[in-house]
Amino acid sequence: MTASDWNKILKQLRTKPEKMKKFLKHNKPKIRSTGVAKQKCQRCGRFGAHLNQYNIHLCRQCFREIAEEMGFIKYS
Repeated sequence: MTASDWNKILKQLRTKPEKMKKFLKHNKPKIRSTGVAKQKCQRCGRFGAHLNQYNIHLCRQCFREIAEEMGFIKYS
């Protein structure tokens, strides 16, 4: 279940508190402590290809777009 699906379902269940409680009990996404899904890009929200070095927290695609603005130099 994606984050957007999760939010849509919760929006529909706000008027039905008992069903919402049961849904949350059985379907709440688990909190990740390791793995790809723990960290996401701060700019676009992607999970894969995440750069942690220098506390950048961007995916590789976003990093390529704004690297020169941040002061990184492309050598090749």
